[in-house]
Amino acid sequence: MENMTHKHEQDAQPDGGHGSHGGHGSHGGHGSHGEHGSHGGHGAHDGHGSHGGQDAHAGHTDHSGHEQMFRTRFWGSLLLSIPVLIYTPLVQRFFGFTPPQFPGSEWIPFIVSVIIFAYGGVPFLQMAVPELRSRKPGMMTLISLAISVALVYSVLAQVANLGEGFFWELVTLIDVMLLGHWMEMRSIRQASGALNELAKLMPDTAEKILADGSVVTVPASTLKTGDLVLVRPGASLPADGEVVEGESSLNEAMITGESKPVKKKPGDKVIAGTINGDGSLRVRVTATGDQTALAGIMRLVEQAQQSKSQTQVLADKAAGWLFYVAIAVAALTLLLWTLAVGFDVEVLKRVVTVLVIACPHALGLAVPLVVAITTAMGARNGVLVRDRLALETAREVDVVIFDKTGTLTEGKFGVVAILPAEGVAEDEALAQAAAIEGDSEHLIAQAIRRAAQERDLALPGVSAFAAIKGRGVRASVDGRTLFVGGPRLLEMLNLTLPESLDSFTAEAGRKAQSVVYLTEQDRVLAAFAVADVIRPESKRAVDSLHKMGVEVAMLTGDSRAVAAAVAAELGIDHVFAEVLPEHKDQKVAELQAQGKRVAMVGDGVNDAPALTRADVGIAIGGGTDVAIESAGIVLVQSNPLDVVKIIALSRASYRKMIQNLWWAAGYNILALPLAAGVLAPWGINISPAFGALLMSLSTVIVAINAQFLRRARLDVA
Repeated sequence: MENMTHKHEQDAQPDGGHGSHGGHGSHGGHGSHGEHGSHGGHGAHDGHGSHGGQDAHAGHTDHSGHEQMFRTRFWGSLLLSIPVLIYTPLVQRFFGFTPPQFPGSEWIPFIVSVIIFAYGGVPFLQMAVPELRSRKPGMMTLISLAISVALVYSVLAQVANLGEGFFWELVTLIDVMLLGHWMEMRSIRQASGALNELAKLMPDTAEKILADGSVVTVPASTLKTGDLVLVRPGASLPADGEVVEGESSLNEAMITGESKPVKKKPGDKVIAGTINGDGSLRVRVTATGDQTALAGIMRLVEQAQQSKSQTQVLADKAAGWLFYVAIAVAALTLLLWTLAVGFDVEVLKRVVTVLVIACPHALGLAVPLVVAITTAMGARNGVLVRDRLALETAREVDVVIFDKTGTLTEGKFGVVAILPAEGVAEDEALAQAAAIEGDSEHLIAQAIRRAAQERDLALPGVSAFAAIKGRGVRASVDGRTLFVGGPRLLEMLNLTLPESLDSFTAEAGRKAQSVVYLTEQDRVLAAFAVADVIRPESKRAVDSLHKMGVEVAMLTGDSRAVAAAVAAELGIDHVFAEVLPEHKDQKVAELQAQGKRVAMVGDGVNDAPALTRADVGIAIGGGTDVAIESAGIVLVQSNPLDVVKIIALSRASYRKMIQNLWWAAGYNILALPLAAGVLAPWGINISPAFGALLMSLSTVIVAINAQFLRRARLDVA
């Protein structure tokens, strides 16, 4: 699991159709995922990387390591600051006390301040080096400049008797900076914790079943494809696989977002990291390590945390420009106040205060923290953001195109309506039809059997089964000869539909549904309408998108009749039917040519060109297939409602980014003139320590505002 654990290493580089049944209409098929280009990496923050978009060699940092360092040095520097404050004349006068005096006590502020600078201040200087080497100065450069100027002046004042230094301002400035960075690293670590939580889902060991049937406990990392493992009740799946023996329900919420346990039986796929319920399973391993769904999810989440959005680029540029603005304002402050009153301690204090307040701490935190929280929220909701730019663009989407099969529909036939003849029980007719179709692998036969299973019907025994080519099937049930087939079966038997069943057939035809009949030799017993089942969530998804002001389009290779029926039922605005796979991207381009921002939602099967051409490509993962490269966003579940979550998350995330950017930039815009002494004639001055306090307060507010994003509602009303 070492290679799956989320780590920010320092200096790491970011980097065909179904056949018909007895003459019934066919159903469009679909093919496989395609490839999508990779996203750009992102520069790190606060000298742990750069503000100006420099490469990650400037230092993509281990946030947990920096958090520990900042915390330790903050508490150490804070304790050392106490004697500095006690022996500072200004503090003594303000609080009206006199500390114990002894030979050399006047040197306490000087000596301790130098120690604090070496212990708590030098790390800022060290982290400024990459910024200076890349010629892209940022926050660390500004902090280093401010505390260095403060120290140099105070040392000169102490040694050369130039007046009272401001050691207490220096140490409190360092204290506040350390506190702010500790809080920032802590917030980012907590926001990025989704990856660590995902890594914890994987068990360290697995129970491997040997060829002789014996069970041995082995490290999960040693499993190979084809191995057979035993998964006991309550245990986590050590690898992706397929159930060979046993039945149980698995908790897949942490992977797919599905809150209800999912039933598993032989032949079903299972996902590494999910938790087994009450049953015991024997699972054949199909993927291990980096190839598992969980590893794919972790890669996608990490890519999203590293990808850079347009808003992040804006913040990087703003922080870079702020350095030059700060230097210019500081130089202007020095020049004008020197001309006005001469160079003195107060002028130097104003210059230092300008440099302190200009530090783009809050600005640098404004976007990265929102990005981390957004990515974690998406992962918890089954939305995997592979490219930040895709999520950011989603807020501007005008129309969402859904691929019909497997997205709006379940991609498999189901019985959507049943009408028995007079005097015939519905469940009895369905059980008889399912029993007769028991040996058939035809899609419609499977649909009838599934319908009977969902009702837990007991099937009667059958004998003398025979297929009637092009017509249907025949079998003996409880001594009666029964048939199941379509309209051509009725022709063969010379049967005429009673009025009720005839109306039922006509209505099904209008909805482009196929109809199968259960008959005896002389009469029709029941009619079953069969169609590609529309997902129960599809109608809510379309309605919710309409409420958000987004149009909905449907793309399918099916006939116009089938497409029109589905569109009418769901209230879809635009329908593209009988579209060949290689022409799907052209339909996306048609909408884009109308000036629309287009999101394309597909299962990746034959959809890769369309997903890539769309402004936002959204691929439906479907079970374990989450490491998809054909889109910027991946939905773990095949749930169209999650598209609504994407747009809601995009809009909420963007609002928070803009709010944070305005707060951070607005703070600097207002504070710089005050630090320069614009209000000094009226007796209002800002000291370096107070400037540091205000700057850190801005950072705290930005961090708290970002946390409010967690309250955003993504669920569909």
